[in-house]
Amino acid sequence: MKKFRKVLDGLSSSSPGGVASPSCGSAAGTPTAHAPTPQDIHVQETLVSENFQICKTVRHGFPYQPTCLAFDPVQKILAIGSRTGGIRILGRPGVDCYSQHESGAAVLQLQFLINEGALVTACADDTLHLWNLRQRRPAILHSLKFNRERITFCHLPFQSKWLYVGTERGNTHIVNIESFVLSGYVIMWNKAIELATKAHPGPVVHLSDSPKDEGKLLIGFESGTVVQWDLRAKKVDFRIYYDEAIHSVSWHHEGKQFMCSHSDGSLTMWNLRNTARPIQITYPHGKILKDGRKESCKPILKVEYKTSRNSSEPYVIFSGGLSYDKSGGRRPTLTIMHGKAITVLEMDHPIVEFLVLCDTPYSNEVQDPYAVVVLLEKDFIVVDLTQSNFPIFENPYPMDIHESPVTCTAYFAECPPDIIPILYSIGAKQKKTGYSHKEWPVSGGTWTLGSQTYPEIIVTGHADGTVKFWDASAITLQMLYKLKTSKVFEKPKAGEGRAGELVEEDPYAVQMVSWCPHSRLFCVVGISAHVILYRFSKHDANTQIVSLEVRLQFDSEDVISPSEAENNPCFSDPSSHSPQPPGSPGSGTQDSLPCLKVKSRPVRMPPGYQAEMVVQLQWVDGEPPQQITSLDINSAYGLLAFGNCNGLTVVDFLQKTILMCMGTLDLYGAADPYQRLTRSPRKNRQSTSDFCMRGLSHFYSDSKKRIRTSYQSLTELSDNQVSMDMERSKSPTSDHVNGHCTSPTSQPCSVGKPRITGVPEGPRLTRRGPGRPPFRKAQSAACMEISLPVSSHTEGGHASRRAMLQQLHGVSMYSHDEHHTTSYNWSERESRENSFSRSRSSSVSSIDRDTKESVTTLQFGESYGRKGDALPTACLWVGTSLGVVLLLPISIPTEEEERMEEPITMGPSGTVLMLKGSVLRFAFLDCGGALIQSPYEVWRDPNGPEDPDRPRRRKLINFSPSSSQEACGDGHLAVVCSEKQAKVILMPTQAVLFTHNITESSFLLRADVVSVCNSVCLACFCANGHIMTLSLPSLRPLMDINYLPLTDLRIARTFVFTNGGQALYLSSPTEIQRLTYSQEMTDNLQDMLGELFTPIETPEAQNKGFLKGFFGGNAQTFDREELFGEAAAGKASRSLAQHIPGPMGLENMKAAAGGVVGDLARARIALDQRGERLGELEERTALMMNSAETFSTHAHQVMLKHKDKKWYQL
Repeated sequence: MKKFRKVLDGLSSSSPGGVASPSCGSAAGTPTAHAPTPQDIHVQETLVSENFQICKTVRHGFPYQPTCLAFDPVQKILAIGSRTGGIRILGRPGVDCYSQHESGAAVLQLQFLINEGALVTACADDTLHLWNLRQRRPAILHSLKFNRERITFCHLPFQSKWLYVGTERGNTHIVNIESFVLSGYVIMWNKAIELATKAHPGPVVHLSDSPKDEGKLLIGFESGTVVQWDLRAKKVDFRIYYDEAIHSVSWHHEGKQFMCSHSDGSLTMWNLRNTARPIQITYPHGKILKDGRKESCKPILKVEYKTSRNSSEPYVIFSGGLSYDKSGGRRPTLTIMHGKAITVLEMDHPIVEFLVLCDTPYSNEVQDPYAVVVLLEKDFIVVDLTQSNFPIFENPYPMDIHESPVTCTAYFAECPPDIIPILYSIGAKQKKTGYSHKEWPVSGGTWTLGSQTYPEIIVTGHADGTVKFWDASAITLQMLYKLKTSKVFEKPKAGEGRAGELVEEDPYAVQMVSWCPHSRLFCVVGISAHVILYRFSKHDANTQIVSLEVRLQFDSEDVISPSEAENNPCFSDPSSHSPQPPGSPGSGTQDSLPCLKVKSRPVRMPPGYQAEMVVQLQWVDGEPPQQITSLDINSAYGLLAFGNCNGLTVVDFLQKTILMCMGTLDLYGAADPYQRLTRSPRKNRQSTSDFCMRGLSHFYSDSKKRIRTSYQSLTELSDNQVSMDMERSKSPTSDHVNGHCTSPTSQPCSVGKPRITGVPEGPRLTRRGPGRPPFRKAQSAACMEISLPVSSHTEGGHASRRAMLQQLHGVSMYSHDEHHTTSYNWSERESRENSFSRSRSSSVSSIDRDTKESVTTLQFGESYGRKGDALPTACLWVGTSLGVVLLLPISIPTEEEERMEEPITMGPSGTVLMLKGSVLRFAFLDCGGALIQSPYEVWRDPNGPEDPDRPRRRKLINFSPSSSQEACGDGHLAVVCSEKQAKVILMPTQAVLFTHNITESSFLLRADVVSVCNSVCLACFCANGHIMTLSLPSLRPLMDINYLPLTDLRIARTFVFTNGGQALYLSSPTEIQRLTYSQEMTDNLQDMLGELFTPIETPEAQNKGFLKGFFGGNAQTFDREELFGEAAAGKASRSLAQHIPGPMGLENMKAAAGGVVGDLARARIALDQRGERLGELEERTALMMNSAETFSTHAHQVMLKHKDKKWYQL
């Protein structure tokens, strides 16, 4: 058993730097009789390195930048390819698999080996890949790289092992699927066209075998030429020439005619009996003008020609073809022509591809289409063809994560078991209606609920102000509930005050969320510097939303003496909810206003989350409020705290009052550890509003959209060497008015006028007047693709850590360690994800150059506010961007009646702890190493019926350190993690037990204390892409894996850890990637994933009868092996294509990759089929015996009847 002894006597080698700091060690204060000392801490750690392993689990959402589509009509699974080389395979709900080509080349085309459990992909790097789908995680079996020709089209006939590959040069090659080598049989373009034709026919855009004869191959060239090639005779049967370029070809199932779509918006029908001219030319959306000319139309990119048993009229389905005049104001369309009926379905996004789903895999049978799968650029829908109004199916996959760009994420594992059902029941009322009543047609694969499942919820905030709750249990994702925060505010009208200036785009974007699943309190921070508090109720209500306004924008010129503070308190009337520091009356009518206007009338709220209170920061001196950078809420205390680069605000949401509004420097009290430079008051107050809090979009014109403006506004950096003087803030003044601790002083937010090199000053610069809001459009986390190249002033080519964090965390500050402030060129990469550079090490020595100290993290909990405290009390832990940890003890009345009436008192305790870098996370452990949860109030319905006999009272659950342990007395451990190091501190002595410098060359983006394998650890995500875990409390490194070498800001903003060894991030603007860092979950992952392949009998071809077969109705088959095999066709040129073998061949795929489950399933199906056949045989035998007995009886009766008669009497 490993025990950790007193650190002061000598730490283990795994915890360097663990000697207690003289400034905050145990020698500075004498512990009380009940307080533990470092000698009393004995923690048995159970976590070892073998408990951790990084593994991607599942990807949710819409495939980013889709390119192609394929469907297996027997297995009923669907595949989607993307521009980034990804493949998404979908089946029934729960069957969702993501695979990635290592090359990252775009997927051009997908071809299923129907009912074979394999998939062929053609990529933009001219490589063919064969994927094995008979395992839960698909793998590549073979690859074939074309060296001299570019692939443009592929076709694989049903139940064939020969793949036709068309190229850009117009040639057609044939690939053996089993060996994945080229055949020597090649159809050259110059043999396919007439010798007299001088022009090249263009790339191959279509390949298909004739439904009537598999030995006939139809080849379509881009120029408008169509050729039918006789594979046996190696010659052309016929050639078709048309003036317009061809985009697609579709056969009639009888093989006697086919339809082509063209670039002029026309459809041509061709009959094989007469190929000289088309038998029909139609312009579905083009009209004949008065002068006789036809209306010009857009190209028809694809057409499908399908027949139906229930109707003599075929279905003609195509995309595009609208006239240019009509299409100007219309959206992309899908047209369904059935007889004389023409239905035009308008889409919200451009159509990438569509497929018509049919009952039969045979091309020579009546197709009977029942649905159309439409892949759009940002959506995926399936249309029901069996109903006349063509409704769409309800999509069971979470394809609408990006409905509005994602701006923040939160992940909650091991939630209360009742929270998911109640959210689902409330959210079910929000669902749209009008969907098809039939089952989802993509129903392939199998999926079972894993053994290790627990309630998990993912919360996403979006740019339009919506918040979505998702059920993430058992590695699935289903929508639970949707909350619209914009309904709290009045709709702003252009030109109406400060709120009117925010109408442009996304004034309600969600910046961060805080949720307590036990008390069901939910808090949202928005881009417009507002905080909304929600309570959950099962009943609707008609309530008034309480609005509080806070002035958290202080200036050095507002410093006054304590005597003045007594005469002009900040909170003279707690019921006014609008604290005004002295000097505000003369600020003008446009100041002291929030960015948005809360609805003043009573609002009817449906069941679910209902807004109770809104807190907004005000404009001051023509300057917009700074972005909120930290948030915490505690239901047991009834307190809400948030902070930004100006200071801290604490709100009592039970009494609906502002409890504290303090500048960051005032929180120190008399314990400010820094010697700050003095600065004379600035002369021109108005000038600061010209350049304070400017956003990125200020530098570029709207038309170019060079940058998706960050809702974390960035303080500009000057391009010359500037001395960033520290503005002097005088000693704080505290005034207790009605129990509220107030302070009128703080640091101002003004900086010197910046100059940006290389940025043109256009109309956009001059248009923005004083106080112009810095946020134009909320930068979604999905669109954070901002590169950070730096000038030559930066050492080693690395960008400043502070500049990155400004955008990442919304912190406005300057780097400590930069004597030469660098200049940045910002640009957006729309086509690929960009990385941001790793930072060099920084120090906190040059404090005089720091103009801001932001509140970066907050945490309520039971702790010891002072070293001499004998009992834990309610405390607020505050972490700042300078690595300072402050403790604010809170005095809360214990009785419920007193709590609602008596004021709460809190104030700085003078306690200061120090770390390197910005503080990211707090957590509390008892002396046994167990995690201490924050106190919370048990949920009760605020709108539930009242019981006069049982008055409603608050039920609080308190996890006090004194109640969670008895062995070593009172006290607890505080885990504090910054972007550079982590410390474990013993409370109340404040002795630093363990210190670990996590990184020197980079910095942490995310840190969480999580439970893994019945223990706790510190999980960290670093800016250089490393994921690390540290044991607690010893901070011993357990895992350090380079997971994402190049990290972009989108991933950095949305990465989050949770309990159970899981994490997630936004891997693309439309997709959420979940991963695990637990070895146990990695081992059990195979059981949690769905099976893509299910053994199914291939349907037999229909017998068309004697007459149809006699008159040539049946398709003619031929042996392709005789034509394309090496014996007949020879070998292809080795320089044409290079074969890259996979780990296993196709012949071993079924046996090796099927697995025990697949073998058992196949054996069970075979046994069932054998039993059915035996049963049928037994029934037939019984019928034959009955027939024989009946015949014998009748024969005996006839014999008896005619026994004595003569022959002439018969």
